[in-house]
Amino acid sequence: MTAEVKPNIDRVSLTGEYAIDPVHSRFGVVARHAVVTKVRVKFSDFEGLLRLDGVDPSNSYGDVTISATSFDSGNEQRDEHIRSSDFLLAEEHPEITFKTTSIDGAPDDDSFRVTGDLTVRDVTHPVTFDVDFLGAAVDAWGNTRVGFEGKAVINRKDWGVSWNTVIEAGGVMVSEKVTLEFEIAAVRNG
Repeated sequence: MTAEVKPNIDRVSLTGEYAIDPVHSRFGVVARHAVVTKVRVKFSDFEGLLRLDGVDPSNSYGDVTISATSFDSGNEQRDEHIRSSDFLLAEEHPEITFKTTSIDGAPDDDSFRVTGDLTVRDVTHPVTFDVDFLGAAVDAWGNTRVGFEGKAVINRKDWGVSWNTVIEAGGVMVSEKVTLEFEIAAVRNG
């Protein structure tokens, strides 16, 4: 087994604006289901912009818009339920957004705390993600790419996503606390 090698990256040279690559990125949710397992789902339609400052990461920001109707668990019946008024109310509130408000971390760190406003069902609350910088590279077409992954645990009820049912063995069908997670590949504009 070979060890993963991270290239020595000049972070200052990464300063710029990047578009999230939807083909090589993922936004998802993990929820405990029926107490005994976790269900991982994703959103298939999203766009976003990152502005990176390699000298002072606190000046960086991100702005992401996700189509609530693009919820995809691999089960159409469950997806329709999640899109309904019991959960996302996607027909009335078709967008989920996240806008960065602060970033904590040193320029040469690979881990950051990214806080921003998450809006679901037109309800907005701050959320802090633990984010790891995965690296940067120039791809085969000469584009500069950067990679990040992150996660945060939230209580879905804070956004009005409160449907549940008690199961016979005790507990509830869907956990109140869910994990939001992402893997992002972003390509420098221009």
